[in-house]
Amino acid sequence: MSFTIGENIGPYRIIEQLGQGGMATVYKAYHAALDRYVALKVLHQAFNEDQTFTARFQREARVVAKLEHPNIVPVYDYAEHEARPFLVMKYIEGDTLKARLQQGPLTSKEIEEVVNSIGSALGYAHRQGILHRDVKPSNVMIALDGVMYLADFGLARIAQAGESTMSSDSIMGTPQYISPEQAMGIKELDAGTDIYSFGVMLYEMVVGQVPFSADTPFSIIHDHIYTPLPLPMKVNPNVPEPVQRVLLKALAKNRLDRFESVGEMVSAFKNAWTEAGVPMQGTSITMRSAGYKSEPTAVKTQKAVSVKETETVKSASKRRSPWMWVGVGLISIFCLTVAFFAVTRYKNQSALTPTVIVPSPVVSTVPPQPTKPLPDLPGGRTPGAQLPTPKVNSSPQVTAAQELVNKNPGDPFAHLQLALALWDANEVRPAIDELAQAANLAGPNNKEFLLKAAEEFKRREAWVPAAGMYLRLVPTYRAQGLPIDLENDFREAVYKASEKKDMPLFVFFERIDNVNLPLGYIARGRYALFNGDMNESRSQLANAEKLKPDMYEVFLLKAEIEMKSGSQTEAKNIFLSLSSDLGAPQWIRFMAENYLKKIQ
Repeated sequence: MSFTIGENIGPYRIIEQLGQGGMATVYKAYHAALDRYVALKVLHQAFNEDQTFTARFQREARVVAKLEHPNIVPVYDYAEHEARPFLVMKYIEGDTLKARLQQGPLTSKEIEEVVNSIGSALGYAHRQGILHRDVKPSNVMIALDGVMYLADFGLARIAQAGESTMSSDSIMGTPQYISPEQAMGIKELDAGTDIYSFGVMLYEMVVGQVPFSADTPFSIIHDHIYTPLPLPMKVNPNVPEPVQRVLLKALAKNRLDRFESVGEMVSAFKNAWTEAGVPMQGTSITMRSAGYKSEPTAVKTQKAVSVKETETVKSASKRRSPWMWVGVGLISIFCLTVAFFAVTRYKNQSALTPTVIVPSPVVSTVPPQPTKPLPDLPGGRTPGAQLPTPKVNSSPQVTAAQELVNKNPGDPFAHLQLALALWDANEVRPAIDELAQAANLAGPNNKEFLLKAAEEFKRREAWVPAAGMYLRLVPTYRAQGLPIDLENDFREAVYKASEKKDMPLFVFFERIDNVNLPLGYIARGRYALFNGDMNESRSQLANAEKLKPDMYEVFLLKAEIEMKSGSQTEAKNIFLSLSSDLGAPQWIRFMAENYLKKIQ
């Protein structure tokens, strides 16, 4: 059961919901005895499937609560309400680094704070034997006074304690920032996994974009494991060579090739920046000689939808030594062998993200070319390898398509044909793998390929891959506008895909937001409805209704919610209205008519 606004949970009165993520929902609450606001992070219900989890949760929460560092969001308490474990954490009034990055390049002072604060926090935690496992901009909080905090150490540590439930069945980390060893399901992690994720943050702020981005989490994860790092100087020619060298080392695929510690990486970056001494594109920073000290710049902040604080905190920057050139600045383990059937809840990014999300920019990546032996891809073949000899029991269509790909390995349409043949043969995971390869070969602007792929999967009512292809196709029409028929096909695919349990693994909700924000809310709401969270479904429907109350999908989802909650009369009235509305898209009318048949 979700926590209800206005109710008391022990000594805490729930004020409002602030955000939600793959593992928890965060609420603002008031603690009357201490006269202060706190943040309650309520863990996902799936953790409760393990009867021994509560004991482990309490044990791990005690460990995390001992982390006392000026740049780590502290855990005050932990408890349980109606079988839902939750953490009580410091409430920070401010914004996330992710939100700040979306506003534009950081100033020298801000990047100095990122490197000093987050580097110091990670180094301290590592010395205590605790890894974060989900370092990323949305887990960095910027308080109103400019102090930066690394959030969600508690969730990272505690999620590991729930290994028998969540960690083996869903992606806990964030694909854009996940380390190769974490992506491969290696359980024995060390500080190197946080070094890699921190390195991705450095890359993003220096180069101007994350190194790997694609339409599906699996594609991004695949790139972290197999695809060589896009050279910073090629993506952004203004990146100095010394800085590129540091990024290459921090983001080495092999843990042993990276820096030994966060402190060593930060020191190396500072030295590289000093050595370069030139302006760097992607930030507002100009690297200067050692005699320069930048003037403090005000940090633009707004109310965050994550862990926040209203208390005044002394700036930790007074304890830091100045450096003039400044440096740049799941969770839990998941297994690739089950990755295609895993489920993340809402985004992003694992950690608590704002309801309104702006996706990271897309980066074109080169075809996978591993420089050293790596584990096989799901489906049993290494990147770039020739397809295996067809099995004896393969269908003639699969066999023919495999032979076509062997003859034309660089042809995206050949890979698409194989993907469709595999789908028709009920080989879902290999089909998605082939589709990802086909899309990568086709590139982001190949309308002919994307339209054919979307239409073929739509014709098969394969809504998840169809939605993924439409999401890639729609942005290619920005110049001339999206045809109405194509828009209807796109919205139908997204709506129908959102009931599938594995949908968030292949289709980012954030990508839907970027194309059609109300539809993004609808997709989240329908996903919640069909995966057992009625309250969340109603909440997301309300978000969509505020933005576009006359949207047909709003009425359709409302009727589905009423029907599932037992209000058959109310649902029937809405379905009748939709089925007789000639202005509604045909697929909306058909769905309404089918539901009416079930009710009657």
